[in-house]
Amino acid sequence: MNRKRIGRRKTFCITSKSTDTAAALRGSEMGAEIVLKGTKVDGVYTDDPKRNPRAQRYAKISFDEAINKNLKVMDATALTLCRDQKLPINVFNIFKKDALKRVVLGEDEGTLVHV
Repeated sequence: MNRKRIGRRKTFCITSKSTDTAAALRGSEMGAEIVLKGTKVDGVYTDDPKRNPRAQRYAKISFDEAINKNLKVMDATALTLCRDQKLPINVFNIFKKDALKRVVLGEDEGTLVHV
C-alpha cells in the first residue's frame, strides 16, 4: 500500500492508552481503511530504540514480517486481526508535533504495517 493522503477515507485512530485488540476489532467492524496507532515511539523498530541506540526504524513492514520477527508493534492478536482483514496500521509518535497531520496528509511519518 502506498502512503496516500487520507482525506475522507474511513480511519480509526488509537493511542497508547487503548487496548490494541479492541481497537483493531472496532476498526474492522467500522469498515476502516487504516488504523492509526499513536504511541510513544515514532514507528516500528528492529529493536527497542530506548535500549538499543542502533535500532533502525522501518518505513514500511509487512504484517508477516512483524509477526515473525516478534516486533512489538501491538499485541499478536491485534496484528493478526488487522492482517486477516487487510487493515493496514500506521504507527507514529502521538507526542511529536504535527505527526498526526503528517500521517493524514500521507507524508512519511512513522511506520506503515501492511499486507
